[in-house]
Amino acid sequence: MRIINLKATRIVLSVAVLASVSTGLAAETSSVPAAVWKWVRQADSVALMSGDQTVWRFNYGTNESKPCFHPVALPGGPEMTCYRPADHKWHCGFWFSWKYINGINYWEEDPQSLAAAGRTEWRNVVIETRPDNSARIQMEVIYHPATSLDPALSERRIVEVSAPAKNGQYYFDWDATFTAGEKDALLNRTPLPDEPDGKPYGGYAGLSFRFAKDLTDIVAITSASDVPLSYHENRFRGKAAGLDYSGKIRGTEYGIAMIDHPQNLNAPSPWYVINDQVLRFCTPAVLCYGPHTLKAGQNFRLRYRTVIHSGRFTSQGLREEVNRFQ
Repeated sequence: MRIINLKATRIVLSVAVLASVSTGLAAETSSVPAAVWKWVRQADSVALMSGDQTVWRFNYGTNESKPCFHPVALPGGPEMTCYRPADHKWHCGFWFSWKYINGINYWEEDPQSLAAAGRTEWRNVVIETRPDNSARIQMEVIYHPATSLDPALSERRIVEVSAPAKNGQYYFDWDATFTAGEKDALLNRTPLPDEPDGKPYGGYAGLSFRFAKDLTDIVAITSASDVPLSYHENRFRGKAAGLDYSGKIRGTEYGIAMIDHPQNLNAPSPWYVINDQVLRFCTPAVLCYGPHTLKAGQNFRLRYRTVIHSGRFTSQGLREEVNRFQ
């Protein structure tokens, strides 16, 4: 993937101050040691540093096939994301990708060239970092086949990252508006197991989080119930407004809570969750239960909040976060 025409670059990563938020977390009262905060800007990335630690980094250079966040961590904690593992080299930590647009694959990449049949390119990247340790990222994303420069789909993306709270918790607010090109855009995914040509792994596409491989003791719940999710072939598919995926790294609990906006397509979100010995993965899989056709020139908007936290959310905490994200 190549960044196209970066001269007009303007990604805005506006990190608003994150006050102490009631999340229903058992570890809510933990505190983060005093740290020297700083921003590190390079030609292809921006990172929030706590002392010598990278709390999060946004990567958008010419060596990336898709813009992505890696690493993602809590201040003083381990990396929670996994970047380009051997089993899925196109998994980029915390990132967004469609699967199929008009039958062309934008997700999987050639393991050597890291190029997909469908290309994801970006331009007009603007990044604003703020003294309160918040940021805002704004960019234009273009989706087109490798054989043509005509956009099948374009996207206006804004990611706001909050400042870490006293307990280290912070969130990403993802806001994307997609517009079809001069022709209709059919957004699709691998069929589900009970569909024609279905696969056990069918249903994924969209905003995705690949967890560090040393995450253990994994528990996932939704905003509807504290009962841990029941997996079939190490996978869960179901609908809810919010989902928490948490586990332990070196004995300490960490996780993410993902919240679906009520005005999103197919809300409350279909979820696609994987928990096996190799792959820990979570996505609000907007297309899980069926494709979506966007007529030429028409658009739609997707908004999500992803909270990076210690401890584990309760369903009540998730519901509070759902109500907060309106």
